[in-house]
Amino acid sequence: MCSKRKTCHGGPSQQEQDSPAVANEVFVIDEEVSHLTRLKSEPSERTRACLHAGKSHISTFKLLSSRESNRSGFGRFSSADCSYALRKHLPVRGPWCVDNMDCAAYISQFSSDGSLLIAGFRGGRIRIYNADKKWKIHKDITCKSLRWTVSDIALSPDQQYLAYSSLSPTVHIVNVQNALKQSHANSTDIHEGLNFSAADDESSFGIFSIKFSKDGREIAVGNSNESICIYDLGANKVTERIQAHVADVNAVTFADESSDVLYSGSDDSLCKVWDRRCHKRTKPVGVLAGHLDGVTFIDSRGDGHYFISNCKDQTIKLWDIRKLSSATKDCTPKAYEWDYRWMTYPSEARFLKHPYDQSLATFRGHSVLRTLIRCHFSPMHRSEVHIHRIQ
Repeated sequence: MCSKRKTCHGGPSQQEQDSPAVANEVFVIDEEVSHLTRLKSEPSERTRACLHAGKSHISTFKLLSSRESNRSGFGRFSSADCSYALRKHLPVRGPWCVDNMDCAAYISQFSSDGSLLIAGFRGGRIRIYNADKKWKIHKDITCKSLRWTVSDIALSPDQQYLAYSSLSPTVHIVNVQNALKQSHANSTDIHEGLNFSAADDESSFGIFSIKFSKDGREIAVGNSNESICIYDLGANKVTERIQAHVADVNAVTFADESSDVLYSGSDDSLCKVWDRRCHKRTKPVGVLAGHLDGVTFIDSRGDGHYFISNCKDQTIKLWDIRKLSSATKDCTPKAYEWDYRWMTYPSEARFLKHPYDQSLATFRGHSVLRTLIRCHFSPMHRSEVHIHRIQ
């Protein structure tokens, strides 16, 4: 599906090196103006008239009741009504600075209980902040054998160990709960290396996604070798290799606590579902089509049914694996030559739709630029989606 589309990984482009400051200036301004406009929006004149509200405040309940009874005769909310109803729920405080570093932040992740924030930086540093202690630094880690940047991080379920990857076949694990605040690789602390390469690999590859299984016994990775690898920590070796996609595998995660089912997303624009209990483990049990560009991240709701995916087509999609298909219909969207690391997304492509979209819902309004932007369900599996972006 993406044979004509130019996708890039593995480091900063020449254009990014030459002009990083102006890359997304227009896009950022547009988004900022749009956000401020929504915050100051008022209901449409038609809505105010039918509710006899004049200039007084209109509650969300009244707006919804009016829409349900079609008092305006319009049959739905206008864009102004939508913005007015939503403005109470848009963030108006912050952001605030937690830390200043001399290199760009590439990735961030909260622990499952929200007490720790882990941030990875391009200069080979990872810092863990304690949210319950006014963002005090819990651990300052100097990484080992990085290529370009920390590409992903994963905290074990018991929050004892942190795994980090780079654009190389090795994942390192470090104890983040010992007494040492400073962790220098193999100097003040042991950073155990897990080698994911195979003896017959013709060239090295980079790892873009890492995840602990729910029991903490295995680590799954997605890589530039177009494959998924499973590492058994007890056996200290790679136990499964799945040639999963026809492009970089940017995202992989376990579906639920059983760790039998995995979800993957790739630059081939597809999301796939894998069941390790099946006899033919080299084939997915289903494919989900709907994105028009490379998938950057996947997060499972943890119930074995639903997950969300973020994509370079500037959308997040919600999926139900009970609606998957065993094969995908051939659909090659119009190719746009663009590099997400330094270019803005083509405006003419922003509202294109996949003719065979299998997703339950599509969310727009955010940007997926410069890095593989993450997305997450909110804590306690509420019906909300959070987007993680650091620049």
